Amino acid sequence: MSKVNIKIEGIPYSVEAGLTILEAAKQCGYEIPSLCAYNHGECSRASCRVCLVEATGARGLVTACTYQVAEGMEIRISTPKASQARRTSVELLLSNHNQNCQQCDKNGHCELLHVAQLVGAREGAYTGEKTEVTIDRLTPSIMRDTSKCILCGRCIARCEKAHGFSVLGFIGRGFKTIVGPAENRSFKDSPCILCGQCTTVCPTGALMEVSEIDRIDEAFKQGKHVIVQVAPAVRASLGEEFGLPIGTPVTGKMIAALRRLGFERCYDVNFGADLTIMEEGTELLGRIKNGGVLPMITSCSPGWINYAEYYYGDLLDHVSSCKSPHQMQGAIIKSYWAKQKGIDPKDIFVVSVMPCTAKKFEKERPQQVTNGLKDVDCVLTTRELGRLIKRAGIIFNKLPDEDWDQDIMGDYTGAAVIFGVTGGVMEAALRTVYHVLTGKEYEKIEFHEVRGHDAGIREASIDINGTVVNVAVASGMRSAKVLLDEIREGKSKYHFIEIMGCPGGCINGGGQSYVKPCFLPNEDDNILDTFKEKRAKALYSEDERQVIRQSHNNPQIQELYAKFLGEPNSHLAHELLHTSYAPRVRFNDPE
Repeated sequence: MSKVNIKIEGIPYSVEAGLTILEAAKQCGYEIPSLCAYNHGECSRASCRVCLVEATGARGLVTACTYQVAEGMEIRISTPKASQARRTSVELLLSNHNQNCQQCDKNGHCELLHVAQLVGAREGAYTGEKTEVTIDRLTPSIMRDTSKCILCGRCIARCEKAHGFSVLGFIGRGFKTIVGPAENRSFKDSPCILCGQCTTVCPTGALMEVSEIDRIDEAFKQGKHVIVQVAPAVRASLGEEFGLPIGTPVTGKMIAALRRLGFERCYDVNFGADLTIMEEGTELLGRIKNGGVLPMITSCSPGWINYAEYYYGDLLDHVSSCKSPHQMQGAIIKSYWAKQKGIDPKDIFVVSVMPCTAKKFEKERPQQVTNGLKDVDCVLTTRELGRLIKRAGIIFNKLPDEDWDQDIMGDYTGAAVIFGVTGGVMEAALRTVYHVLTGKEYEKIEFHEVRGHDAGIREASIDINGTVVNVAVASGMRSAKVLLDEIREGKSKYHFIEIMGCPGGCINGGGQSYVKPCFLPNEDDNILDTFKEKRAKALYSEDERQVIRQSHNNPQIQELYAKFLGEPNSHLAHELLHTSYAPRVRFNDPE
C-alpha cells in the first residue's frame, strides 16, 4: 500500500495511507485516549468525542477514530486545547452516568473509568438532569442498566455482526436516547437469544450477566452437597482473569481453586460431552438408517436453541433431542451418582461453570427438570468464577496443579475437550460414528475438514465404509441462517449440521473473560483477531495429550451404560438425557 508522511508531536513518521489518526498513532507508539471502534471495531464512531486531537488541514479539533491521515499532516495530541477537550468529553459522559464504581462488578474492566483516569476527569465537573433509567433483570441471563450506558452502540453492532439482526437499538432522541430492545421492553419480552455477546463488548456495566454467586453461598449455608462441573472452554479463558496470557490452559490450577472454594466434588463436563456423543451419534445413525428427519442439527448451544424456537419453529424436528452436556451430567449426578453415594437428590446442589450466559436460561427451562428436580441448580460464567476466586483471597497463579475427582464420572476423552470450539462437536461425533459403522478406529483421529475458529460455514463429505455423510458447521446465527433457509426450502444436502450460537463457539462465549486491548498491554496489537485461535489451541492441545480420544472408549461411560442406562437412546436414557422444544412467540404485545 502507498505511504504518507506525517508528524506526530513534531516527530516524522511514514504510515500507510487510509489509516485513521487513531490507527496511525497506535502504530507509531501513541495511545490516544478513546472509547471507540479501535478497541472492538464495533460502535457508533465519534459518538463519545473522547479521542479529539489537533491536525493540520482540519478546522478545529477532529476525532482521531474517523479522521484519516494525509500527506504532510501534523498531529498534536498533548496540546492544552486537545487535552482539555478530551477531559470535557469524558466529564460530560460521567455527568449522565451512575458512578457507583465501587459496587459495580465491571470495576477493573470498565473502559469509561480507565479513560477518565487517563484524561484526568474532575469529579462533579458537570451536574444536572439525568436520563431516565431502565433496569432490566427479568431474564436469568443478562441484566441491562441504562444508567451506565454511554450510547457507544457496540452492543447493537455486535448483535448484528454475529447474528444478522439486532435485538438492541437506539430508542428516543437527543437527551432521552437510550439503548434497549424495541419499545424499551425487557430482554424477557424480546427475541433475544441471551448469548451474551453484547456483554463482552460493553465498555461499562450497562450490560452484564446476572450473577448467581449469592445462590452458591446460600447452598453452602443450607448444608447442601454442592457439586461443581466445568465446561471445557472455561480452562482456556479463566487464566486471563489472573493476568495470564490469552489461551493459557489452566485446568490443574482451576481444579485446585474449586476445591479451596469448598465444593464437595469437582467434575469435568467433558464426561457429559462424551455422554452426549454416545446419545447424539446413536440418534444420528438411527435417523439415517430408519428414514428419520434429516439433516439432524446439534443441540449443545442454548443460544442456538433459543434462536431456533423464535425464528425457525417449523424446523425443530431437525434438532437433536439430546440435552446439552452439562444438563446431561446434572441429571446423572442427581440419579445414578446420588444412588451410588446414598444421597437424597433433593440435598444435591449442582453448579455448572460455563463460558455462556444462555446456559443460565437453559437450566430454568421446564424441559430440563427430572423427577421434579432441576438437572442443574446454578450456572456461573467464567468471569463469575474469577470473581469468586478473588473474593476468597486465593492466589490463583501460585496454586498447584490438581486433578478432577475420579469417582464415577472422572474420566473423559480428547473428543470431549474440543466441544468448546466450533466444529468440535461434529469432529467428536464423527470419531464415534466412524467406529460404529466400521468397527474400527479412525486412524488419523482428527477431522480437520470441520475445524476453524472463525464464524462462517464449513462443510465436508466423509466416506465411512461406503456410507457418505455430508456435514456442515456454522457458528453465529448470521451463518446458521444460510443453512436453515436451505433446509426450509428443501435444498439441504446434509445429514448432520453443527450450530453454535457464538461466533467461534464456546471459546468466544458471552460469559468468557473480557478481551479489551486497553487492559491487555502485553498482548499483540491484533489480539481481537487472534484470541479465538489462541483459546482454541489450548483445547486442541489437550485433546492431543489425551490417551483416549474417542468418546465410546471412555471406560466410565461404558460402565454407566452397563450398570445404569442400558444402551444409548434407551428408555431410561431418553427420560434423563433427552429433551424437547417448542416454537416461541417472537414479540409480545405491550400491555
